[in-house]
Amino acid sequence: MPVRNAVKSIQDIMRQDSGVDGDAQRISQLCWMFFLKIIDDQDQELELTKDAYRSPIPKKLQWRSWAADPEGITGDALLAFINGELFPALKELPTSTRPGDRRRVVKDVFEDAYNYMKSGQLMRQVVNRINEIDFNDLSERQHFGDIYEQILNDLQSAGNAGEYYTPRAVTAFMTDRIDPRPGELLLDPACGTGGFLTGAMRHMRAKYVRRPNDEATMQAALRAVEKKQLPHMLCVTNMLLHGVEDPSFVHHDNTLARPYISYSQSDRVDIVLTNPPFGGREEDGIESNFPTHFRTKETADLFLALIVRLLKTGGRAAVVLPDGSLFGEGVKTRLKEHLMEECNLHTIVRLPNSVFRPYASIGTNLLFFEKGTPTKDIWYWEHRVPEGQKAYSMTRPIRLEHLQDCIDWWGGAKRRGRDEGPRAWKVTAEEVKARGYNLDIKNPHTVADDHGDPETLLADLTAAEAETARLRDQLKAILAEALAR
Repeated sequence: MPVRNAVKSIQDIMRQDSGVDGDAQRISQLCWMFFLKIIDDQDQELELTKDAYRSPIPKKLQWRSWAADPEGITGDALLAFINGELFPALKELPTSTRPGDRRRVVKDVFEDAYNYMKSGQLMRQVVNRINEIDFNDLSERQHFGDIYEQILNDLQSAGNAGEYYTPRAVTAFMTDRIDPRPGELLLDPACGTGGFLTGAMRHMRAKYVRRPNDEATMQAALRAVEKKQLPHMLCVTNMLLHGVEDPSFVHHDNTLARPYISYSQSDRVDIVLTNPPFGGREEDGIESNFPTHFRTKETADLFLALIVRLLKTGGRAAVVLPDGSLFGEGVKTRLKEHLMEECNLHTIVRLPNSVFRPYASIGTNLLFFEKGTPTKDIWYWEHRVPEGQKAYSMTRPIRLEHLQDCIDWWGGAKRRGRDEGPRAWKVTAEEVKARGYNLDIKNPHTVADDHGDPETLLADLTAAEAETARLRDQLKAILAEALAR
């Protein structure tokens, strides 16, 4: 069965189960089952190619042992096995600190996972559909990658879960401009489902990975953290699908929960690529991990402070931030001053409100900076929705080719030859300081819409209000006459 049809069939079966309520639970259920099948397929391949390789999952709990036979365990017996044996054992899987210990990956995935299905018969039907997908078949794996992105898109129906998805065009553009190379330590401190990680791997494989050693070097330099259980599970599964043998570098944790001062030289990285959560508020006590002048409950602000600290001298970053971070005052002002003193904030790409719909409908910006020298000038580029299209949407999302004009203007790795124009302008650091570090600088080349003469508009408004009052009085008279009869 084609992968797309298999996934659709699985979702249709789950809709019949009374225990699975809504898209978020359906996706969570899909993911832990896909995870077990994917890691088992990968295990069987590794057992053939690596001497003395052993699966991180005990034999009885391996997918091939309890799920592979289409006539195997079903009904109440299947539910009893999953709820009474599989989940408890994987949640308590013994782990070690040894590098490459895949048991740690399994335990982290199942730590907060849950089986929502209540029908063992429907569970067996789902298992049999999943068995029809061979994740060692490269063509099926690549096809499933497209399906996986569709599953991520489906998160929009799962309430706040939609915050985990950054449009692929945005991650590809940011990665392309940062240009990571194998061996450079690359961190996403709020990795969600792993879009920046897969984008970085895709970029490096296309440009720099030529030998098996290059691939190993690339994978060994990846770092990621995700706080929430569902996106963490999605991210680990995503890594397996993209050929990562040991995704234990994806930590299930809150990056902000560790004291700011405890991040030392050994924690520094070469690259940060991230879309930190914004609009959210951190739990009580998290802000106390930060210096007094950076303390706030606004998540995006705390991440920005930490990113500056985590970059090595010469390190580079691309970060998605909302408009509020650009014009905000108080802690936001101190953060922007710190950023411009510690880093060269060389480019801000301003995106229209519709780029992140339906997850968010606020203006967002892509900030590109390098640590080690203070900011002298900031270049702005205003991205516009393509001509003939009012806004981006689910059916007409932003695509990488929509950002090609910015790539052409960029000026290569050294950013040389940039010119001001209808979409590009430059502001000096002194000008920003004079504005109180307000970075919300509009395009000076945009001609304001002509709304007409103010006096004429005021006269028209007065006349309209008078006409409204006359009609209201007329309506009152009609109602009074009707009530008097």
